[in-house]
Amino acid sequence: MNLAQYFSQNGQSFSFTRQQASAFAKEVAGDFNPLHDVETKKFCVPGDLLFTLALDELGVSKHMDFTFCGMVKDGIELNYSNVDADQLSIMGTNDKELLNIERRGEISHSSELANSLAQRYVEFSGHTFPHILVPLMKKNNVMINPSRPLVIYESMSIDLERLDFVNPTLEITHTELEVNGKRGRAILQFCFKVGDETVGHGEKRMALSGLREFDAEVINAIVSDYDLRKNAYHS
Repeated sequence: MNLAQYFSQNGQSFSFTRQQASAFAKEVAGDFNPLHDVETKKFCVPGDLLFTLALDELGVSKHMDFTFCGMVKDGIELNYSNVDADQLSIMGTNDKELLNIERRGEISHSSELANSLAQRYVEFSGHTFPHILVPLMKKNNVMINPSRPLVIYESMSIDLERLDFVNPTLEITHTELEVNGKRGRAILQFCFKVGDETVGHGEKRMALSGLREFDAEVINAIVSDYDLRKNAYHS
């Protein structure tokens, strides 16, 4: 992936245009969430783009936790609070924290490792809907509000056994949906493998709101619309 085409550097700061962020979502992550469409009013930069950029800038630590604190809009000048610290943030205007990063252990600055790790994770993460979330919602007899399908990326973490590998594969190891009234939390666990060897584990968490009773006909319509938008983009 040529990461440079998906963000703009301005000295120590960086930013994203709608076109850059939307292209990353669709072309790299395969994510067709309407929030990442160039023309949408409530546009936001994909969290996976921030994650990918952070790995490229900071390197890969054996243990990393990413907590999303707010939605990143296009055109906002962003910067790192302290690139040398074990705990740092991506900050926006008025010193607003948008992403908190904690890291521990050995660090690798191999661009090949950072790129391949990000590529595998983003490909998995971008396909969360409908491939993972819909079966989870069906299992728990709930679904998101079809008129306002809000799913918020809360956090993700990775724990690696070693850092001397490239081109891992990613396998899902466990998925669950915790439901509390109209709110829910999806927990997706996965591992990184090189051949038959497991070289790391990770977890992604998302918050769902406006939950209601599962309706297969409504969900099928949402998925069909999603697939139509995806196919139209690639046609």
